[in-house]
Amino acid sequence: MAKEGSVAAYDPACLPDFLPIYYKRLFPYGPYYRWISYGGVSKNYFTHREFSFTLKDDIYLRYQSFSDQQDMEKEIQKRCPYKIDIGAVFTHRPKDHKTVKAAAFQAQEKELVFDIDMTDYDDVRNCCSGADICPKCWPLMIIAVKIIDTALREDFGFEHLLWVYSGRRGIHCWVCDEQARKLSPNARSAVAEYLSVVKGGENQTKKVNLYDHSIHPSIQRAMKVVKTCFQDYAVKKQDFMGDEERLDKVLGLIPDESLRKHLREDYGEADSETSSFKWQALKQRVEDAKTLNKQEWKKSWAAVEEIMLQYTYPRLDVNVSKGVNHLLKSPFCVHPKTGRVCVPMDPDNIENFDPFQVPTLSQLCEELNQMGGTEDEKKRLKDYKKTSLKEPMQVFEDFLQKLEKTWKGKKLEQSDMKREF
Repeated sequence: MAKEGSVAAYDPACLPDFLPIYYKRLFPYGPYYRWISYGGVSKNYFTHREFSFTLKDDIYLRYQSFSDQQDMEKEIQKRCPYKIDIGAVFTHRPKDHKTVKAAAFQAQEKELVFDIDMTDYDDVRNCCSGADICPKCWPLMIIAVKIIDTALREDFGFEHLLWVYSGRRGIHCWVCDEQARKLSPNARSAVAEYLSVVKGGENQTKKVNLYDHSIHPSIQRAMKVVKTCFQDYAVKKQDFMGDEERLDKVLGLIPDESLRKHLREDYGEADSETSSFKWQALKQRVEDAKTLNKQEWKKSWAAVEEIMLQYTYPRLDVNVSKGVNHLLKSPFCVHPKTGRVCVPMDPDNIENFDPFQVPTLSQLCEELNQMGGTEDEKKRLKDYKKTSLKEPMQVFEDFLQKLEKTWKGKKLEQSDMKREF
C-alpha cells in the first residue's frame, strides 16, 4: 500500500535524473551541518563522524568522512547517493581507518537513536503487512511518538529529540542531548529495555506481562495515551475482534481458561457481534471478576491493559539503539522506493502529520520548475523554502535553535576557561 495513491505520481526510474537536482538545489546542507557538527564545540566532532553512502545498484560505501560543509556538499553532489546513513564519531577520521590499527579505531559517541518500523506490528494489524502502510495502521506511529517522546523527556530528562519519518513505513528518533550522545552501549540498552514492554518473537502469543498487581508509572502514563486511541484505532479501524481468527488471537492473551470460556458463551456466534460489543463484554467480564470470581481475577487482573498494550505499545528495535557503531538513515534522504523525503516531524503536532502528504522527489522537482518570482527573490530565498519542504524545514530549524542554545553556553564556558590560564 503506501496506499492512498501515495506512490502513483512517483516513478523510481526517475531517481538518477532527479537526485542530482535535489542534492544541488534542495538538500539543506547549512542547517544539516549545524546539526551534525554541534557548533564545533568539540573540534573533531564533524571530521571524525562516519557517513555511509548507498549508490545506484546497491553499491555500499562505508567510512565516508568530510573535512567541512563544503567537502560534504561536493562529495554528496558528486556521488548522488540513493541513501545516506549516519554513524558514530570515531577516534580518527573514518576515511583514514585503514591507516589506523583496528584496536585504536573506536566509536566514541553518537546520538541515542530509536527505530520504530511498522513491519514489527504485523501480528496486530489487519489492514496491511510488510512495507505497506495506510491510514488505518498509521495511528500506531502517532501513539509511538507520544509515548516514547514523553518517556524520554520526563523519565530521562532529555530535551533535544529529533523525530524523522523514514520515507516509507516507519519513524526514527535522534536524541541529541550531550548526555545521550556519550552513553555507553550498556546504558543505551538499559534505556531501550526500559521502553520495551512488548517482548517475544513470532512464536510467542502473549507478549505483554504486567506483574505484582501494580503497574509501573511509565506504563500507567502510556496507558492514558493508549486509552484515548484504542476505541478508534483497534476497535473501529482494525476491527480487531471482527472474525473467528482475530477473536481467538485476543482471547489467547487472557491467562484464565474459565474466563475465556465465559467470554465464548457471551459472544455466541463470533461473527454475529461487532468488535465494539465483544471488547465491551471482555472489559465487563474482567471487572466483574473482581467481586464475583476471585480466581479469574487473580490470573487476569491486568488482561485488559495487557491486550491494549500488545496491540498498540511502541515496538523498538533494541539492536539499533544499543550500538554506538550502528548506522541509521539520515534525515533528508529520499526513499528510493517511494520517492518520499525523510522529513522531520513535530512531536507536539504529530496528530496532524500525514505520511501520504510528505513530498516526493518528482513533486519537488516539479515545484522547482514552476517557481515564479524575480531573480532577486530567487537568490534571496533558499530553494527548499519555496517548495513543500518549507514546513518540515521549519520543524528542523525550531529543533536546531533550541539545540544551539546548549552549545553557545558550552562555548562561553570554554572561552572563560581559556582566559583563566
